[in-house]
Amino acid sequence: MTASSARVPARRWQVLDGTALKLLAMALMTADHIHQMFAPAGAPLWLTILGRPVFPLFLFAAAEGFHYTRSRRRYLLRLLLASWGMTLLTTVLQQAVPEPGVVLMNNAFSTFFVTGVYIQSWDWLTAGLRARRSGLVRRPGLVLRGLLAALLPLAGMLPALAAGVLSFREDVPLAVLRGLAFLSLLLPNPLLIEGGPALAALGVLFYIFRKNRAAQVAALGALTALVWLRRPGDIQCWMAAAALPILLYNGRPGRGWKPLFYLYYPAHIAALYLAAALL
Repeated sequence: MTASSARVPARRWQVLDGTALKLLAMALMTADHIHQMFAPAGAPLWLTILGRPVFPLFLFAAAEGFHYTRSRRRYLLRLLLASWGMTLLTTVLQQAVPEPGVVLMNNAFSTFFVTGVYIQSWDWLTAGLRARRSGLVRRPGLVLRGLLAALLPLAGMLPALAAGVLSFREDVPLAVLRGLAFLSLLLPNPLLIEGGPALAALGVLFYIFRKNRAAQVAALGALTALVWLRRPGDIQCWMAAAALPILLYNGRPGRGWKPLFYLYYPAHIAALYLAAALL
């Protein structure tokens, strides 16, 4: 499960490394979440417009990280644990300090986890199919593993679906429905991840086309076009602005600072929420 270390050659004008890309996304994300927490107090709309490119940028960085990580198992485990941590954090915050004007549904880690699972599924499936075409029989289980990995996030939808069905029955205790709903948040799945299945699919496409920057930007453009066709003028279409930093990416990881990115996300969400609730 160790990825190849070969990198796409950079051009002179590609000046952003992986760390710079993430720092840019963090700054834009902070502006977006300031709007989320303080919109009832009059935070301007342009703050959330600035945040529209954030998810594509982080998905792009996650796809790069998944390719170059030394252990995909540990990478996915970190994302899963971080996803659980965000679920617990947002649940505790909203119960301890209620703020009716803000609903915390922020858990990008769950989206990155689902994206990573499907990237691994893609790799297993393609490797298994290549092995079959070449007549190799030493790796017959790769296709099966790929299919099972693809089904794993879908299984996480079962508690949410069960809660939806049972909610129509008057004899089911409310505590059971709440327990199923909370369990569904702990099992990252395409139905409930932040950004929805379309953004997870974008992350997988970033990975598949990682050696073709034009194809990656085209995938982002295609998703933006779909959003525009469904909701003309929707501010989500500003996510297309992520194309410029992606084109400026030089393929180098930068300084890393991995703990910073894992800690800043929950820390700034908690700080902004508490400020909005208390002030």
